[in-house]
Amino acid sequence: MAKKRRKLNKDFERKIYSSKKNVELVLAKIYDIEDEDIQKEYISAFNGVVFLYERLKEDYDQQGFSNTSEDFFSNYKNAFSLFESEFEI
Repeated sequence: MAKKRRKLNKDFERKIYSSKKNVELVLAKIYDIEDEDIQKEYISAFNGVVFLYERLKEDYDQQGFSNTSEDFFSNYKNAFSLFESEFEI
């Protein structure tokens, strides 16, 4: 039985790439915080965003573009926005 090909979407891949860069930038800023307690608090709060990004990337890599991947992206964007509104970076 032939394996089903995953559907690709260049615009969505750009969004994933941009999301990766945003996650990396925020993590770099968090690791630059000198106060360990504050740094731990930020890392703890941002872990949810990182988890959602990783789920988004994994789903797209395995399944391709679908409604599920759009839902993952929406959840990631909402979590990222919430983090930005609650924490100053």
